[in-house]
Amino acid sequence: MPLSVATFMDVVCHRARLPPPQDPVLVPKIVSTMRGYTRAQFVADASAGLIVGIVALPLAIAFAIASGVTPDRGLWTAIVAGFLISAFGGSRVQIGGPTGAFVVIVYGIVQVHGVDGLLVATLMAGVILVAMGLLRLGVAIKFIPHPLVIGFTSGIAIIIASSQVKDFLGLTMGDVPSEFVEKWTEFARHIGTADPTTILLATLALVIIVGWPRLEKRIPSPFVALVVTTVLAQALDLPVETIGTRFGEIAATFPEVSLPALSFAQVTSLVGPALTIAMLAAVESLLSAVVADGMIGGRHRSNMELVAQGIGNIGSALVGGIPATGAIARTATNVRNGGRTPVAGIVHSIVLLLITLFLGGLATKIPLAVLAAILLVVAYHMSEWRTFLDELRGERSDATVLVVTFALTVLVDLTVAIGVGVVLASFLFTRQMAEASDVRLVSQGLGPEDGADVPNDDPQMRIIATLPRAVQVYEITGAMFFGAAATFRDTMSQLAAKPSLLILRMRGVPAMDSSGLRALRQFLQRSKVQGISVVLSEVQPQPLAALRRAGVLAEPGEGSSFSTFEDAVAYALDRVSTAAATRP
Repeated sequence: MPLSVATFMDVVCHRARLPPPQDPVLVPKIVSTMRGYTRAQFVADASAGLIVGIVALPLAIAFAIASGVTPDRGLWTAIVAGFLISAFGGSRVQIGGPTGAFVVIVYGIVQVHGVDGLLVATLMAGVILVAMGLLRLGVAIKFIPHPLVIGFTSGIAIIIASSQVKDFLGLTMGDVPSEFVEKWTEFARHIGTADPTTILLATLALVIIVGWPRLEKRIPSPFVALVVTTVLAQALDLPVETIGTRFGEIAATFPEVSLPALSFAQVTSLVGPALTIAMLAAVESLLSAVVADGMIGGRHRSNMELVAQGIGNIGSALVGGIPATGAIARTATNVRNGGRTPVAGIVHSIVLLLITLFLGGLATKIPLAVLAAILLVVAYHMSEWRTFLDELRGERSDATVLVVTFALTVLVDLTVAIGVGVVLASFLFTRQMAEASDVRLVSQGLGPEDGADVPNDDPQMRIIATLPRAVQVYEITGAMFFGAAATFRDTMSQLAAKPSLLILRMRGVPAMDSSGLRALRQFLQRSKVQGISVVLSEVQPQPLAALRRAGVLAEPGEGSSFSTFEDAVAYALDRVSTAAATRP
């Protein structure tokens, strides 16, 4: 009998001694939501899907153009990837498609590797996402630091806004440089070529996008701006650049399913971009799913969602599309309009398909200035500037990660920004954890014969205060890991005195890695040579298991480790008194 995927992963985790999977369910949400599905819910889902499809139309075109590819690639991404993500996804309401987060990555890949390279990188990213889901890595995404996410998201927003300056102002210039500083230098050089008609049309679109929701919220404002400005431009025969004048006609036929033939060297060079696409798609989609959960009171299946994102990106690449992920704004629009099952996302894809096949010719009349206005609003919301400022006023380490990630995203490259940001955040967190770890002498070596003051409010401190000089108590707090191992070694190498027996309290040590284990083992070996007996007390489960696996602890009952401090003290007093009685 063949193993199911879930059973297979359980076996792998057991053999590799990995923790049990956090999300054992690899079943699309559409399977469970179809139980008891009603006509009323279908009407609500279909209505929401229609509205989301209208919202997605200008965004799919705008994101494609901003990414350096033709608008039809954005449309087919929204159609194919959107359908697959909804059909196989782990979220009830997630809407998939091209998003602003990918603009920077896609543009960079196209400039270096061409469109063929982009398709291969997208396909590879899809395979990586499927593997991440099958390996139950969905829960690992939550370990990405929030300042890092805000840093690169805000940086992407700045880059998107910068990329739209030419079309918003109608500048007469050549290709826009990809580097941020050079881009703005060229804008400044050509500012005198700005076209007043284009600026007025773009400003009108901007006013409609911002102001229309105050009058009517059911009809999406970007769609209203698109229709009004396009009709106005055609009726008045305004001399503005449109999709048709720059890219030609949008083919009203389904694209062929194919992939370009690339050499092994070319594919190898795309591993880095593919990993970046996969990681960004994973983060963006799961963040969107979490937001959606909060809106509907549900719970998504993170690993199934990653599998669906991978399938969606593979499908997008096969039809010549660009990377796709969960879109937070479109998902929120879906929820606000009554969408509660994946049917809404499927309807959204069907709406886009019908528009592309039957109204694609009209889309070529859309002025590029209008799409620029739409993307400027997207960039504004994407910047999360209020959250950015809050993070700046927070912990210095978080602010450092935020600023470094933001600056590298804008000035260098998103891949570099994420890599450096993760390493920097890990280093700063490690330093904080090391600083929080401590080893201190608890007993002062004063026995009852010295007239030590005995505190009455703490029974354990009363015990410690009356211990004889021959017994010392040290307490470790914080994780014993590679960052804190040196502190432990330095402290324990300079004992205040050479006791006969030392109690090492470990109640405040939640975890221990191999470096901490090695430091403790070396201390125990050195103490044995010096004639100092060492016992451990209140060792937490993870360190206790690590010590036993390494053979550091003696067998239970031999006095090497005690579950309570009182038992350790009783053993120490008995050991000291026995040694004193046998001393000649």
